[in-house]
Amino acid sequence: MRARAGLLAATSAPLAFALLAFALLAFTLSPAPAPAQVARVSPADSAAVLLEAASTFEAEGRSAVAEALYRLILRRFPDAPAAVEARAALGLLERRDASDGSTELQVWGTLFGAWLGVAVPGAFGADEPEPYGLGLLVGAPAGFFTSRTVAKRTNLTIGQARAITWGGTWGTWQGFGWREVFDIGEGDAADCIPNVPCDYGGNTDEETFAAMIVGGAVGITAGALLSRGSITDAQATAANFGALWGSWFGVATGIIADLEDDDLLAATLVGGDAGLAGAAIAAPSLGWSRNRWRLVSIGGLLGGVAGLGINLLAEVDDDKAFVGIPLATSLVGLGVGVAASRDRDGVDSAGDVGPAAGALLEFDVAREGLAVGTPLPSFRRLPVERDGGVRWRTTLGLTLLRARF
Repeated sequence: MRARAGLLAATSAPLAFALLAFALLAFTLSPAPAPAQVARVSPADSAAVLLEAASTFEAEGRSAVAEALYRLILRRFPDAPAAVEARAALGLLERRDASDGSTELQVWGTLFGAWLGVAVPGAFGADEPEPYGLGLLVGAPAGFFTSRTVAKRTNLTIGQARAITWGGTWGTWQGFGWREVFDIGEGDAADCIPNVPCDYGGNTDEETFAAMIVGGAVGITAGALLSRGSITDAQATAANFGALWGSWFGVATGIIADLEDDDLLAATLVGGDAGLAGAAIAAPSLGWSRNRWRLVSIGGLLGGVAGLGINLLAEVDDDKAFVGIPLATSLVGLGVGVAASRDRDGVDSAGDVGPAAGALLEFDVAREGLAVGTPLPSFRRLPVERDGGVRWRTTLGLTLLRARF
């Protein structure tokens, strides 16, 4: 019985540390005791107990729990001596995570494999649900094991992994867009035989899926080639944001220039490519940290939202003005972001919320913060009027806001 109790005490030591730490924290934050009560536990003692618990969890490989405790120390006891050690330990955890891009590559590879499981049958014109079900069953595991094998063999950093994942995502979007612009796979009325029924528009879903598959493959290949060099997390973040801001500038400029349909889409695609290339080239020489790129983008986003607010208050009904005002205010916001974030170079604050996963903005009550990230495109089917009828077309959508309460 004593041996069993000793074993139980040894295995539950981290839990005991955590319970004791939170008990001390609650006691510290309680109202001041009366003179007859025992002496109040000092904030420094509470922080020290939390630090001990966090160190124990980290030693046992439970880094997520340790990270949460380190952040709690920095938030509740920023002036305690233990906060210095917590900040240093958290920095080591973040640097260790930043040097390993295998998790990100495996997550993205699984999602991309599932997408291919749907896209490949679609490219061959499958009309029954069975091929799509089989594609999902095969595609997701194949994507996971393929990306896992690549990650183990190459030992990619997060920056290198994001060059591959963003290359695949961006290439898929480019394949979709340029197929639409050049009508790849669509016939023409001149191809029809006189006096013979002819649907020269054709069903373009197969061509759309095929173009997206080819575009994704080209993007992955380009990202893999780039990942052979040294790509930091900040440089990858710069390229992602550059592509998104370039796309916005392209579509806004196109609307102001009276471009429509395929011409407007082409302007969006070219703008995104130019933004991606420009940011990727400028990032190494600028030397900005990941957090500074994010803060600058937040400034531009706030500026664009302010411009939209001006449109609504002023009841702007002219299309060019409705786009031009947010375009101008977003540019101002980017400039303000650059000026206001000068002290953030080389700083990745321990209290910052990580990049939003798959959304442009993510608000998480549990982590008490707003994060900016890269929205991942999702594919959906929408009805489109064409040739006097309604056709179902494959389109792309982006998640702009995700909130957790």
